[in-house]
Amino acid sequence: MKPDPTQQQTSDLSGRSALTALRRARRIAQALLSVYYAYMVEYRAELILWALSGSLPIILMGVWIQAAQMGQFALSPLEFARYFIAAFTVRQFSVVWVIWEFEREVVEGKLSFRLLQPLNPIWHHFASHFAERFARLPFAVFLIVLFFGLYPQALWLPQWENMVMALIITILAFALRFLMQYTLAMFAFWTERATAIEQFSFLFYLFLSGLIAPLEVFPPTVRAIALWTPFPYLIHFPASLLVGLPVDLGRGLLVMLGWSIIFGGLYRWLWRCGLRQYSGMGA
Repeated sequence: MKPDPTQQQTSDLSGRSALTALRRARRIAQALLSVYYAYMVEYRAELILWALSGSLPIILMGVWIQAAQMGQFALSPLEFARYFIAAFTVRQFSVVWVIWEFEREVVEGKLSFRLLQPLNPIWHHFASHFAERFARLPFAVFLIVLFFGLYPQALWLPQWENMVMALIITILAFALRFLMQYTLAMFAFWTERATAIEQFSFLFYLFLSGLIAPLEVFPPTVRAIALWTPFPYLIHFPASLLVGLPVDLGRGLLVMLGWSIIFGGLYRWLWRCGLRQYSGMGA
């Protein structure tokens, strides 16, 4: 039976359209990343301060090392040191501040100019955050090397499979954290203080993400409840992979996927409702 020429032609056109769309998306991504990377590099002094502002895990590391030396904990002092330097590393590459930018754009009316472009504003914010990771990298590496220079006992070489998986999970954690905060940023359409909602949710992030304490020191009931929230998978999950602590990889990925779907759907709904509410204040 001979193939239908019309059907074959339609299939070829669909393939060409998909290829053209991919090439266009790649050009847009390259342009956005190059522009925002150049913008971030201009503020090197601020990048140093931003990197230092994320040193809370290193500060708390000394507290937990001292506590582990005086009491019985699930982790040894050396494991505490390695965990917190891993948490510091993950935190450096998953920090997000998009809600402050979006709130300012809405309040000052600058979002109107974004809406005139044929690209959803979320991609501008995502590209600026992603490019900032590369601009921040030298300062973060310097702080990590400095830490191991001051505390060489904690130096370890992660297994390559753990390192690769931790890198992938860190990228996913950054994307989830970005989506969570961008969803909360949508409330800027209804209130001029959407950041207050983020500051409230930051309390849960601070205590449940593993930033101030690994989940291994939590009571079993609290740990079981926390593992169903998105917060442990933003810091504790990739940090534990990096240092070789036991984790449930399959469950972690499924929980991250589930919360990504929830926040993605909520973001789209709030975005559509917010656009009908938006009046370009300050424009």
